[in-house]
Amino acid sequence: MATNIVWNSRQNKFETEDKEAYLVYELRNGGKVIDILHTFVPPSKRGLGLASHLCVSAFDHAQSHSLSVIPSCSYVSDTFLPRNPSWNHLVYKADAKSNM
Repeated sequence: MATNIVWNSRQNKFETEDKEAYLVYELRNGGKVIDILHTFVPPSKRGLGLASHLCVSAFDHAQSHSLSVIPSCSYVSDTFLPRNPSWNHLVYKADAKSNM
């Protein structure tokens, strides 16, 4: 199943073209860090890998824009990253002086 994910910068989302599945984020630290807050896939579309596609789009975006990622969403931190450790290099690492 080919899924097109669209970046909706006005609403801070990555979403499927039908807008039913989405990932919500906030920019932090002067726009240098993307905090992934929530992913949602409706019950009728679960099990198709949409959440993973949304995450890949967000991480691709972060990488191409030199952003770090805060995985606040439990799906991202507990499922996506353990299954896709190649993205771990983008995870934000706060230094001792950071006050985010």
